[in-house]
Amino acid sequence: MPDDFDDIIKALAHPLRRDILRWLREPQRHFAEQHHSLETGVCAGQIDQRAGLSQSTVSAHLATLQKAELVTSQKVGQWHFFKRNDEVIQTFIERLGQDL
Repeated sequence: MPDDFDDIIKALAHPLRRDILRWLREPQRHFAEQHHSLETGVCAGQIDQRAGLSQSTVSAHLATLQKAELVTSQKVGQWHFFKRNDEVIQTFIERLGQDL
């Protein structure tokens, strides 16, 4: 869990970032056309295509999610693959329930 709880709140403030987290929850449903194994994660290019936005815009959103530790990334060759960090998400949800 990031030291700054507010980083997660800020990351979740944008609807596209929430969409990305939803898509990554069920990658086989939303990214079935990906050629690489979804075990590695979802390729950033696939997320770009689904979002319908430029690579640089989606990359900035992914960086925000990664800074908040809501996603993890792995580089394989020239490709970056992303997965949800369900442990951090669950801890955040539990903490949110305690803080309100």
